[in-house]
Amino acid sequence: MGLVLMILEAAILTIRPGAKLAFESAFETASVIIAAMPGYISHELQRCIETENQYLLLVRWQTLTDHSVGFRQSPEYQAWRSLLHHFYEPFPTVEHYESVLSYARLPQP
Repeated sequence: MGLVLMILEAAILTIRPGAKLAFESAFETASVIIAAMPGYISHELQRCIETENQYLLLVRWQTLTDHSVGFRQSPEYQAWRSLLHHFYEPFPTVEHYESVLSYARLPQP
């Protein structure tokens, strides 16, 4: 089995205090939007344990263009934006990564 080429989008999301439940609910709704985009592979939202109101968003795309043009310049992005952007304080920096090396430990029987 060969290496799967993809781009990993990573963003640290800091949201307004007191908006955790509303943000998580809106994000669940917005997930349907991004998951339907061409070039989308997967995404996950992680809540930070040490820093309240902070999340890590990881989105896997087939190519950088799938995110930066296909999604960001689409009408669907406007719906995503209206659901989520008002929660961010400050607005997040989004960066993209490509795989260099990956290991995984298989569960022991």
